[in-house]
Amino acid sequence: MSPVVVLVGPPGSGKSTIAAALANRLGVVHRDTDAAVENEAGRSISDIFVDSGEAHFRKLERSAVAAALQQDGVLSLGGGAILDPETRADLAGHFVVFLDVTLGEAAKRVGLGTSRPLLLGNVRTQMKNLMDARRPLYEEVAALVVSTDGRTPTDITDEILEKMS
Repeated sequence: MSPVVVLVGPPGSGKSTIAAALANRLGVVHRDTDAAVENEAGRSISDIFVDSGEAHFRKLERSAVAAALQQDGVLSLGGGAILDPETRADLAGHFVVFLDVTLGEAAKRVGLGTSRPLLLGNVRTQMKNLMDARRPLYEEVAALVVSTDGRTPTDITDEILEKMS
């Protein structure tokens, strides 16, 4: 058993929204590694970062990704999951879609909230740094790159389903 499709991309790219839409259209379950980490830890990702640090969060995330890759459905990974070399290796052989988004669009979608611990402070600068550092890794694991800027979830979902067939 393994996911039908795995979605990767930066915060604000639409991973959770598109994964839910794909799962609905395919009649399968949607799994989200950020939600799995929160459920397992019994606290929010922000709280995990504050109380235990990023390294602890990444360890929990790695475990959640490894488990999710053994299950069916549509899987959305947290934006930084691809930083782990073992995760990138595990993604080989899976149909991975990189949901690409421009900095301006991602900043609009993410907003200035504090629910994303790595984006505290100057959100736009932090997002640019994260996106620049992670883009090559998203591209490395992706079988398909789909731009989400200015597009509806239905349009994006249709494109992915068309490429899957």
